[in-house]
Amino acid sequence: MLSFRKMHGLGNDFVVLDGRAAPLDLTRAQIMALADRRRGIGCDQLIIMEPPPAGADVFMRIHNPDGSEAGACGNATRCIASLIAAETGKAQVVVRTIAGDLPSEARPDGLWQVDMGPARLGWRDVPLAREVDTLHVPLACGAVADPAACSMGNPHATFFVPDLDALPICEIGPRMEHDPIFPERANIGFVEVVAPDHLRLVVWERGAGQTLACGSGACATIVNANRRGLTGRAARISMPGGDLFMEWRQDGHVLMTGPIATAFIGQVDPKALAR
Repeated sequence: MLSFRKMHGLGNDFVVLDGRAAPLDLTRAQIMALADRRRGIGCDQLIIMEPPPAGADVFMRIHNPDGSEAGACGNATRCIASLIAAETGKAQVVVRTIAGDLPSEARPDGLWQVDMGPARLGWRDVPLAREVDTLHVPLACGAVADPAACSMGNPHATFFVPDLDALPICEIGPRMEHDPIFPERANIGFVEVVAPDHLRLVVWERGAGQTLACGSGACATIVNANRRGLTGRAARISMPGGDLFMEWRQDGHVLMTGPIATAFIGQVDPKALAR
């Protein structure tokens, strides 16, 4: 039997598997079966902990529900850091992903803070299909237009809108995710500025659809909002699942602070999964 832990950060939920003792070698079909909310366990991302490389405490591999691999997930990073901290007694944990190292720290208030690394702002960094100004990407769909783009280890486009509740996000999101200007697809954020230090955000995640929260999307939001002159370098980002507290430091790194939770633990029979 394959043991798992179901965790979430603000409702952005994960099936966490431990592959540190031996490789799990799951097929894409098995990953999709585990992520299926009706026939499997269900999750926004499937997370596999792998042996720690030199300089890190664990390697975190991230799979979307469609089986594709993601480079960063801020909410999952907090969850994995908390597990490693509970095992080791460390208050500071380095989680490595295919996008780089994510130093994480437990705070006295029970929240976890993650250094999500530097925001990358060049058009090749995002990446975009052609050279354009990433502060004003020539893209429009229905009531939204003129997003800003950046990379937080995965591609993000941020649309600023006057009324978040009026948007048909489930119609616009997939069209923008697959627009040809994003050769690797993109996470699409829709942001309403409430105040200079408070923003509302809904994210259509690449390969996952609309989620209750998106950590890397919140990072892209504070970066792009500050670049547009809409906020300072720190703000509360309110998403359907709750709030993250974000800061874009002067050195370019983005700090994300928020909660983690374990929903349940269990076991699943790998032989019952799709192959």
